[in-house]
Amino acid sequence: MMASVRCELFIYEAQSLKDKRSVLQSVLRKVRQRCNVSAAETGYQQTWQRAELSLCAVAASKKSAEAELLRALAIIDQAEAAERTLTNWEWA
Repeated sequence: MMASVRCELFIYEAQSLKDKRSVLQSVLRKVRQRCNVSAAETGYQQTWQRAELSLCAVAASKKSAEAELLRALAIIDQAEAAERTLTNWEWA
């Protein structure tokens, strides 16, 4: 089972692309270290207060893939510098 999540983030205090990248690199590093998912910035790469992240998990069951992605989303939600807004799930 493969599951993917695409979520948008609003980065409050970013005043430049450099600020944005700093926040995103921190969030992505934590997600990759703590969860068994692939994660990347996939949208709004030239917009300094908005970002789109895509996460993907492959597992033997839907429940396992969903649990891993929910853990990753919880890590993203813990980031004080960013707020998750839209979140879309896809299953394959």
